[in-house]
Amino acid sequence: MNYSVSPIGYISSTLRAVTDAPRQGAEGSPDAWLEIDPAFAAGLHRMAVGDEVVVITWLHQADRQILQVHPRGDTSNPVTGVFATRSPHRPNPLGLHRVAIRDIAGSRLRVGPIEAIDGTPVVDIKAVLNGSAEA
Repeated sequence: MNYSVSPIGYISSTLRAVTDAPRQGAEGSPDAWLEIDPAFAAGLHRMAVGDEVVVITWLHQADRQILQVHPRGDTSNPVTGVFATRSPHRPNPLGLHRVAIRDIAGSRLRVGPIEAIDGTPVVDIKAVLNGSAEA
């Protein structure tokens, strides 16, 4: 069975190459802009500066054939299955990035910190729930 995922937007970042990006957002990543396709702009309604969200990206430069890695690229770590790691290399290379909304400009969100490189497709954004009965 096949499923398709279409981007709702793209990352606009100062990080231009995978080698420039920290492994996790909290490890020195910059803020970046989420450039949301105008067709999906209505989905941003009621988002606010200060909100926390999870940005789901498609790690388009990942190797989808890799199933085992040395965690964090450190060969002193034992070889581990990708499903037990945060490796970007995996059969369906989805990235999960918990970020804060820093600014909103039309259909653009400045979020951070985020380790995704410039041009990374954004496939979804989900609110971080605070324990209330939010939808």
